[in-house]
Amino acid sequence: MHRILMRTVVFDFPGEAHDAARDFWQVALAAGVRRGTTNPEYHVLEHPAALGPVLVQHLREGASRLHLDIEADDTGAEVARLVAAGAVEVERIEDWIVLRDPGGLLFCVVPADLDSDFTSFARTVGT
Repeated sequence: MHRILMRTVVFDFPGEAHDAARDFWQVALAAGVRRGTTNPEYHVLEHPAALGPVLVQHLREGASRLHLDIEADDTGAEVARLVAAGAVEVERIEDWIVLRDPGGLLFCVVPADLDSDFTSFARTVGT
């Protein structure tokens, strides 16, 4: 058994659309913006009008899209559970695992931020 929480919304934009789209979502969600320090391809919308974190990612390639991050305190078990439910693993980027749902949408399974409110909101899954 492990715990999961869908916490983060990520807007993904290719180079030519990134800056205008980032600035739009900053205004739309009445947020501040700061560039990620560990991963500079991300901008964090600070204090957005949202229930959880919102990021804007600069894509190296591909079309604009939206993806969600599911945090897990056992990413291996969560990926196995989701693959068994019909997801397909697309790639691994360090400790993030990119999956595609049966409808074709991308999402990520990432390690839980245990220093946050993860334990308050996470749900236990698995057997």
